[in-house]
Amino acid sequence: MKVFVIAGEPSGDRLGQAVMAGLRQLRPEVVFDGVGGPLMQSEGLVSLFPMDELSLMGIAEILPKYLHLKRRIAQTAQAAIAARPDVLLTIDSPDFCLRVARQVRTAGATRIVHYVAPTVWAWRPGRAAKMARHVDQVLALFPFEPPYMQAAGMDCDFVGHPVVAEVQASAAEGRAFRSEHGIGDAPLILALPGSRRGEVTRLAVRFGAALQAVLATRPEARVVVPCAGPVAALVGELTVDWPGAPLLIAPGDKAQKRAAFRAADVALAASGTVSLELAAAGTPMVIAYDMSWLSRQIISRMLLVDTVTLVNLVSETRVVPEFIGEDCKPGPIAAALLAVMAAPQAQQAAMAITMERLGKGQTAPGVRAAQAILDRL
Repeated sequence: MKVFVIAGEPSGDRLGQAVMAGLRQLRPEVVFDGVGGPLMQSEGLVSLFPMDELSLMGIAEILPKYLHLKRRIAQTAQAAIAARPDVLLTIDSPDFCLRVARQVRTAGATRIVHYVAPTVWAWRPGRAAKMARHVDQVLALFPFEPPYMQAAGMDCDFVGHPVVAEVQASAAEGRAFRSEHGIGDAPLILALPGSRRGEVTRLAVRFGAALQAVLATRPEARVVVPCAGPVAALVGELTVDWPGAPLLIAPGDKAQKRAAFRAADVALAASGTVSLELAAAGTPMVIAYDMSWLSRQIISRMLLVDTVTLVNLVSETRVVPEFIGEDCKPGPIAAALLAVMAAPQAQQAAMAITMERLGKGQTAPGVRAAQAILDRL
C-alpha cells in the first residue's frame, strides 16, 4: 500500500505522525511519500522539501513567497501524480493542501482524504461544497462535524481529537510544581496570551490589567505563564510589568508546562485549541481574545455560532466565560476569573463531557484515522 501524505505546519506534523503509525500498525507493508516535518520523518517519510517552507500565516508573510509557494504546489502535485498512491492524504493547511488536491484530482482518480474538517459550522459554510469537488473523505476532529461534510457530498468520519492522547501530569507532579516554586496552597493562575506576535501584542496589556484586578482581591495569588516558542521573548518583554512577579515557563519545558496545567486553579487564555488542552488537564478557564478592527468587523458578520470556545461547543454548554472583540476588557475578565475560582464545579463537569465526546478512553485517534481511511478504500 502506498500513501502520499502532506502536512504544512507543526500541528499537522503531529497528526501525520499518529496516522502514519496507525497505518503501519494496520498495514505493515505501507510506504509513504510526501511532505512533512520531523515527526512524520521519524515514521519513515523522506520529505520532498522542508515542511517549514509552508508554515506561513498572514498576508504579510505569504505575499513575498507567493510565487515560491505556487511552485511548491505544482511540484508536490506532480510528485503525488507520479507516485500513483492508493491514497493522497492531506492534513490541515487548506490553502496549500487543497490546491495540491485539486491538481491531483484533475489528473486522475486517486482517492483523496483530508484530515481536519474546515470549520464550516462556525463561518464560511460554502467551503464544504468547494472542497467536495476534489476530496472524497474527511477525517473530523469533532463529533458534530460529519453531517456538514456529508451534506456537501463527502464521506466523513469522526476519528477523535489528538488532545485525548496527550500525556497529562499526575496530581503528585502538580503538587511538586507548587512546592518547587514556593506556591504552596496559594491560588495559581495560568496566563496564556497566545502563540502569535499579533495576538500576544494585543492581549498582553489587557491580561496584565485583568490580573492586577484579581490580585487586588486575592493578593496571595501567583501567576504562571507557559510561553509558546515563536513568541517567548516577546512574552518576556510584555509581562515585565505584570503583577505578582509571574513565573515564565520556557517553550521547550513540556514537563513543567504539564505540571503547571495540573497545578493551576484557573487559566486566562487566548481563544483556540488551548481550551482543549486545559480541559484535558482539568483546569477551569476564562477565554479572552481580540483581533484587528477590520478582522473584527468581517468575522463578527460571518460568525454562525454564539461561542468560539471549543469546550462550550463540544459539551453543548456555555459554562466557560468568554470575552471576544469589544468585550475583551480587563474588568469583566477579572470578575469572571474570581467567579470561576470560587465555583469551578460547572466547568469541571463540562470539561469531563468534552473529553469523553472527543474520544478519551477509546482507540487512539491516529489508529482510528488510519482505520477510517482503510475502511473506505
